[in-house]
Amino acid sequence: MNALVPSDTLDIGWLAGLIAGPSWPALLPPAEEARRQRGLRAIRLEGLLPLLEQASREGRRGVTIAVYQAWLAANPGHPQAMAAWFNLGVELVQTGDPAHAVTCYRNALALKPDFHEAAINLGLALESAGQVEAALATWQQALQPEPVRRNLLNQRGRLLEQAGRFAEAEQALRASLTSDPAQPDVLQHWTHLRQKLCLWPIHAGDIPGLSAEQAQLHAGPLGALALFDDVDLQRRIVATWLERKVPAAPQRLAPAQFYRHDRIRIGYLSSDFCRHAMSFLIAEVLERHDRTRFEIFGYCSSPEDGSEIRARVIAALDHHVRIGAMDDEAAARRIRADEIDILIDLNGLTRGARMGTLRWKPAPLQGTYLGYIGSVPLPELDFLLCDAIAVPPDRAHLYAPKPLAIEGLYQANDSRMPDLPSLTRAEEGLPEDAFVFCCFANFYKITQEVFADWTRILHAVPGSVLWLPEDGHGGSVQLRARFAEAGLAPERLVLGPRVEPARYLARMRLADLFLDTTPYNSGTVASDALRMGLPLLTLAGTAFAARMACSLLTAIGLTDGITETREDYVARAIALATDPARLAAARQVLAGDAWMRTLGDSAGFTRRLEAALESLL
Repeated sequence: MNALVPSDTLDIGWLAGLIAGPSWPALLPPAEEARRQRGLRAIRLEGLLPLLEQASREGRRGVTIAVYQAWLAANPGHPQAMAAWFNLGVELVQTGDPAHAVTCYRNALALKPDFHEAAINLGLALESAGQVEAALATWQQALQPEPVRRNLLNQRGRLLEQAGRFAEAEQALRASLTSDPAQPDVLQHWTHLRQKLCLWPIHAGDIPGLSAEQAQLHAGPLGALALFDDVDLQRRIVATWLERKVPAAPQRLAPAQFYRHDRIRIGYLSSDFCRHAMSFLIAEVLERHDRTRFEIFGYCSSPEDGSEIRARVIAALDHHVRIGAMDDEAAARRIRADEIDILIDLNGLTRGARMGTLRWKPAPLQGTYLGYIGSVPLPELDFLLCDAIAVPPDRAHLYAPKPLAIEGLYQANDSRMPDLPSLTRAEEGLPEDAFVFCCFANFYKITQEVFADWTRILHAVPGSVLWLPEDGHGGSVQLRARFAEAGLAPERLVLGPRVEPARYLARMRLADLFLDTTPYNSGTVASDALRMGLPLLTLAGTAFAARMACSLLTAIGLTDGITETREDYVARAIALATDPARLAAARQVLAGDAWMRTLGDSAGFTRRLEAALESLL
């Protein structure tokens, strides 16, 4: 919340000159101090506000704070004291002092308990001071009219989600939507929370005034990939989100003609040059780019996490440019100054994306890759990197921007294998002699239909178990309940804790068959499973996200893992689990150097990527 706006301006003479000076005198001679006190008692707060706001704009917040403190000391019982306390709190937050701002907002609320702006700011100040529980309690207890109650519920939901308390966050946002369903951002977060919690059906039609069409359109870009296997609908959902969130820039910076450099300048834009799945995929490509033909720039807004993979990515760049502290225009102008020929955004619509930078069109050619597996209909984007299986040519017209197929396989990979620990089933809580189905995808990718198919498969394969990662946020509780409703013994659902990368890979060797999700397939995780020799079963859909695993299985030659219908998916899983020869044949396809020759051929992939990019020039 901002400071209260003054209603008028009073001529306060000598006091105006005092405020306009270089600093507010902390100590004055007694006579002068008495005069100042009389002056402050005689002045209405709104008379001071224009002068104090100007002092703040000029960066003299210390003066502003001192004057508010002096005015409050001279006018302790004044009717406007609650506004002065509020404004003082605003100034203290701006100077990085949320702890003292908390006292100011509490004083304002003591004078006016229904001062809802102070309640909102008090919660935010408590959050900034690290007092999460106190912030949540403030918003829970505040007195407010209905519109402000929604705001407080939304703040609670946001903070609870950040704290990993998904079930409580879902309830707070549900209450807000029940009051007013016309809140697209709230609807998006509520939808995705329900996906993560496996609260099915995701949209049950129990929010008054929320139509199915609204629920679809504002499901959010990431949530949409796991909800709808419909390329056109996904594109419209993203377009609606972009229209609301990312306004057009005042101008386009890139020249009409391409640059003429000795080498093609490729810029990679990312907030994930750190311990993130994207960096593990792209690192070797950055290392292998042909430096006789390409010069590689990395525009980085990633956290400095000290990880080995971050150090490796940075070392692989010819130019590492930190843009985290830059606004979108400054970042775009830096890219333009570097005369980048092709700018590749690696975030898409994921956390940390710089869509606003792309809207300035800082490079003649701009594309999206890896971060978001679907349409990103931003007018300033020219291409979407994919392959001909993930995006068949007859469906290319449904996507925006225009698909640009990399020959063979869309997915980059790192051929380096970390040292893996030796694990046993007993160490991972698995039965030694059971057939182990697994899926290590995020819970939001698991749909009601997919889980129902998994329970059908387990019923048909006696003694088999389903191995999933423990989410720690409440989704596991829902899955256990659904498992019991399906009539399956609880010990047949094994939930393992999330672990560091080497152990995560080593775990794959303990399972028998990876059951993929749809309509949002596994991507990086699917490649990891195949690398570890673990057969994977997928259901090929229509959209890019629903065909990722199909592309991987085709590239490595395990087409027996591709199905076309739910019935075929269930039947194929049962066949692989009950026919040892068929499962052995699948493992044989993955044996030896199969992964390194195909999915892990980073040198070959880099050449094919470069060829695709050169075709644009």
